[in-house]
Amino acid sequence: MGKAMTMADGMIDDMTQPLRIGLAGLGTVGVGLLRLIEGNSALLAERGGVSLAVTAVSARERGRDRGVDLSGFAWEDDMTALAARGDVDVVVEVVGGSSGAALELARATLGAGKAFVTANKALIAEHGHELAELAEANEAALLFEAAVAGGIPVVKGLREGAAANRVERLYGILNGTSNFILSEMETSGRAFADVLGEAQEKGYAEADPSFDIGGIDAAHKLAILAAIGFGTQLDFAGVKTEGIDRLRPADVAEAARLGHVIRLVAMARPSGGEEGALLQKVAPMLVPLGHPLAHVTGPTNAVVVEGDFAGRLLFQGAGAGAEPTASAVAADLVDLARGMTGPAFAVPTDRLMEARRADHGANEARFYLRFSVYDRPGVLAELTAAMRDAGVSIETMMQRGQSAEGGEVLVMMVTHHGRERCVRYALEALGGSDVLTDAPLALQLLAD
Repeated sequence: MGKAMTMADGMIDDMTQPLRIGLAGLGTVGVGLLRLIEGNSALLAERGGVSLAVTAVSARERGRDRGVDLSGFAWEDDMTALAARGDVDVVVEVVGGSSGAALELARATLGAGKAFVTANKALIAEHGHELAELAEANEAALLFEAAVAGGIPVVKGLREGAAANRVERLYGILNGTSNFILSEMETSGRAFADVLGEAQEKGYAEADPSFDIGGIDAAHKLAILAAIGFGTQLDFAGVKTEGIDRLRPADVAEAARLGHVIRLVAMARPSGGEEGALLQKVAPMLVPLGHPLAHVTGPTNAVVVEGDFAGRLLFQGAGAGAEPTASAVAADLVDLARGMTGPAFAVPTDRLMEARRADHGANEARFYLRFSVYDRPGVLAELTAAMRDAGVSIETMMQRGQSAEGGEVLVMMVTHHGRERCVRYALEALGGSDVLTDAPLALQLLAD
């Protein structure tokens, strides 16, 4: 393995020359970066020590009007050609996608010994270890601040600011689309599908929102943060992921009665009973009103890092959008200009521990359970018997809704502190029961 990159070695022979940038992707983020570099050019030069200059660009459609003047930049139809250009010191990728052209460009750039800056969380979450090894072998820099939480400097904060701490727990709200939907359901009482439609109209959600509402986007980001925070190899496949699409207004209202709100929480922590194992999950959880995450509303991201010496650290801000993401990309470019780079995941790849997956069934917490059932005699007895047989202790139980005889009502329970596998066994035992009108819902209560 080559030495870890600690300075922009060989990248700029004459430090009076600008840092020359090849930009792949001219969507909202790419155009935002061009505007930022032009608008803040003097500030960036002062803080980086050299000016930043885009020399070449690439995108899918050459003739499209993007609202910026591209005449001063060389154009490459094949974005991988940016890596071979003699007038490019660093390639910035804001195209997206976990494979294909983005991955080819990353490999070509790092293989050529040039720095690679990306906002692509899927690329890093799924191929980050390979790319970090390639960067180290060629003494190049791999930077991805913009891949997690937009303009929030959480990668730098975790990799550098919290470097002296043993991270005990890392969790947060990593998807603005889901957070907008949940906080709107909370304030308006509307159904999930209705609020999702509004999110799409406002541009917070894509036409196909599955990556956002299904938790995949947050899982990509969590895998990256967990690798940095706990010194393990990336393990995106090991993130247990649940989405928010099954939530009802009744769940949001019940959470409020219990002094909680519902948020899609991405969490990573060492397993208490398994040496070296890491629990990673993304799921809607009940968050107590006294917790900082309970007050994160709209399309905002927030990350909490709990260190053994620093205590609880909160990073909060705009998690997406052209300007915040461009800001994070530019911050990486300033670090390159200063020569302030290091191993992509805080330590060299050969020192990252093998990712061991914790047994999620051993996870201990309180749980909120919701059952949609027919309103008839014996239903509560069947539900409580399943809990008893699985070893689940019920703290409170409520029935909500009124119906004609035999119609649907909701039964909600909050369990005492116990193992997740016991809750799972209870719900499996009820599977196929003729008392249920819909599959049960189980949400963990986040410990304050």
